[in-house]
Amino acid sequence: MINYSEDDRCYHIGVRPGEVGRYVILPGDPKRCAKIAKYFENPVEIADRREYVTITGTISGEKVSVCSTGIGGPSASIAMEELTKCGAEVFIRVGTAGGMDLSVESGDLVIAESAVRMEGTSKEYAPIEWPATADFFVTRELFDAAERLGFRKHVGVVQCKDAFYGQHKPEELPVSYELLEKWQAWLKMGCKASEMESAALFTVAAFLKKKVGTVLSVVSNQERVKAGMSNPIYHETDRAIQVAIEAIREMIRKERE
Repeated sequence: MINYSEDDRCYHIGVRPGEVGRYVILPGDPKRCAKIAKYFENPVEIADRREYVTITGTISGEKVSVCSTGIGGPSASIAMEELTKCGAEVFIRVGTAGGMDLSVESGDLVIAESAVRMEGTSKEYAPIEWPATADFFVTRELFDAAERLGFRKHVGVVQCKDAFYGQHKPEELPVSYELLEKWQAWLKMGCKASEMESAALFTVAAFLKKKVGTVLSVVSNQERVKAGMSNPIYHETDRAIQVAIEAIREMIRKERE
């Protein structure tokens, strides 16, 4: 493979090997990196290139990092590939999602155990028959962390797509027949929420032999609106961040036993 970088930094994220920890939190929004790094000891910004902001610090004395991925599977897969080259081994996606199941309310957390691959990136890594699945042990730590913190949560399948507006105005698009019919199928199958990165991250992690999990904060649930149920808009992500931090802290503790 051609090295497009002018030095030993990874071409897209601008990070050198050794500049990130084994544990990396992956938010989509670059502005969330500083919020996450507040939970680190001695955080230092390593790089800020394109949509990728990388900050490294420590948790319980262990080097950890946060790196934003931007929106969607293509840029998230680039981040995971390049962070892996720099030494990352365990990833936790922290982000937002739209609820699907009627039991999922605004402000709830969704911990993804697997993801519907209705996006394009994962198809360049594995045949469509391959299940996009989170690492069991990381998922269990996220669940246990949410339990200890007392946050309302759901564990299950999330649906992943590439087009935000394919979900939110499908009836206006030329392929509305497919979008609407498949959305109903995902609902009938019990999908908890819809987002844009986990299917790609789970599939890429399987190929790279790395561990990954996802915890999401629910902004809204359009199905609850359709059903005439309450649906306040919730933009805060701190509970999801706290769960990721607590899960990493516990994994570090167990490694040292």
